[in-house]
Amino acid sequence: MTNTHQKLQADLVVIGAGSAGLSAASGAAQLGLKVVLFEKGEMGGDCLNSGCVPSKALISAAKYAAAARESHRFGVVSGTPVADWQKVKAHIRSAIDTIAPVDSQERFEGLGVTVIREHAKFIDEDVISSPSATVRARRIVVATGSKAAIPPVPGLSDVTYLTNETIFEIDELPKHLIILGGGPIGMEMAQAFRRLGSDVTVIEMNRVLARADASHAAIASEVLQGEGVNILENHKAAGVSQKDSTIVVEAEGGDGKVFVEGSHLLVAAGRSAITDGLGLETANVETDKNGIVVGDNLRSSSNKRVWALGDVAGQGQFTHLAGWHASVLVRRAFFKQRTKASSLPLPAVTYTSPEIAQVGLTEAEARDKHGDKIETSCFAFEENDRAIAEGKTVGECKLILRKGKLVGASIIGEGAGDIIQLIGYAMSNDMKLTSLTNFISPYPTRTEVVKRAASAHFQDAVFGKPARTLVSLLQRIP
Repeated sequence: MTNTHQKLQADLVVIGAGSAGLSAASGAAQLGLKVVLFEKGEMGGDCLNSGCVPSKALISAAKYAAAARESHRFGVVSGTPVADWQKVKAHIRSAIDTIAPVDSQERFEGLGVTVIREHAKFIDEDVISSPSATVRARRIVVATGSKAAIPPVPGLSDVTYLTNETIFEIDELPKHLIILGGGPIGMEMAQAFRRLGSDVTVIEMNRVLARADASHAAIASEVLQGEGVNILENHKAAGVSQKDSTIVVEAEGGDGKVFVEGSHLLVAAGRSAITDGLGLETANVETDKNGIVVGDNLRSSSNKRVWALGDVAGQGQFTHLAGWHASVLVRRAFFKQRTKASSLPLPAVTYTSPEIAQVGLTEAEARDKHGDKIETSCFAFEENDRAIAEGKTVGECKLILRKGKLVGASIIGEGAGDIIQLIGYAMSNDMKLTSLTNFISPYPTRTEVVKRAASAHFQDAVFGKPARTLVSLLQRIP
């Protein structure tokens, strides 16, 4: 049988079927454009198969274990929870399988997209090639995502280690999980596996959750340590070795060396954009350490036919950012609007318990940028009636203000990722701070913390001496 090599023309070629690539392909196809989508791996990319979906499914299982341990506080006595790792894995797989049809090849072919499940690369500035097809395109989207960054720790390449791509498929629950990296992935996995019954040690060369509000990161760290997670901040992994099934990490800190022995090692030391093997040099597409060099319009600075979306664009590594990038592409390329990637404030959530959510600038970032012109207005969860009733009072809502205008916010607490969206909506639509006070919030809900934090900023203006004087004068009017 003779293999035929297709030669195609397309309005849009997309490399990568993750969140950004799928959204871009879907949008273009629904507008009647001819779209070719290349994906060498699983449809849905990292988020569906080894990132957001499996991690949140694991965290959900771990929450049930934590609830069983905490139930005595509410007058309910239950036994010590025992995790059945195979059933936990089945729950994770079920979540992936339930969502997968939305990202499937069949669905996108139904939209009119030509899907080619092969590795693709540039062979010219406007031509993409794979083993079975060559496509000349008017526009090309690179949405190849990112992969776990592997730090140059001596001995690491000689031991068996895990990343987010492999940890959800391990055969047994770790007896002692060592995690290199105290960012969102490391901390989420640390708490989840600890709650399921593993001993856990996190080794972080700086402070954990370094991009989060410092005070909120400290609260999360304290909670995890209270649950039994061993956290070594300001410790650098200086060496790794393995003997039989035991892994040893040598960590150097201010007090000297610490040797940590464990059964499993998870590398969660950040992520790097996937640009290798794409023939970017052939296409005159410039790259740097963060990925493809693009402007705020997401177009390559050196090849205007090429757009980079999602993690590979080097502007952040979030599924929701990838989706927004696809929206920017559709608006700019097809509707000729001038939307910028930075047009909207970017939210981020770390799904520990309590969650940490932020949007816009953190307090530290705002003070670095604007100095003493920054104010904060806070409201604690311990004063929120819903939090009190449910026994989840750890946390606060912090609004970051410049001249009375929102420039950012950080929330730590139960449901913070959902609550932050109210603030993100206000910031995205350039609404005044008073908009967060001028609505009726149902009682009792946690989202009341936003209204109370905003109201706290106006406390003196509403109830201070000038206001009291005004009211006194107005009372003389019949």
